[in-house]
Amino acid sequence: MKKIILSLAFIAVLISCQDKTKEKLDEAKDAVTEEVTTTIDSAKIKAEAKLDTLKDKANAKIDSVKVKSANKMEEAAKKLKESVKK
Repeated sequence: MKKIILSLAFIAVLISCQDKTKEKLDEAKDAVTEEVTTTIDSAKIKAEAKLDTLKDKANAKIDSVKVKSANKMEEAAKKLKESVKK
């Protein structure tokens, strides 16, 4: 009879500890979820900033190439006009 009572008491203690453990696990899960979300958001912001700077650099290079090619086209057109006149 003593063994049954002790067993029931032990089971009751385990069950009450299990509830506390579940609460702690839920809190830990929430904390980890929040941390991961924050990390993802900050990485997203950094990636967007880098993409913006890369777009600006690419656009600047494209513009300079356009200007250079326009200048070369004008020079070629002038040379062609001069050769036609001769």
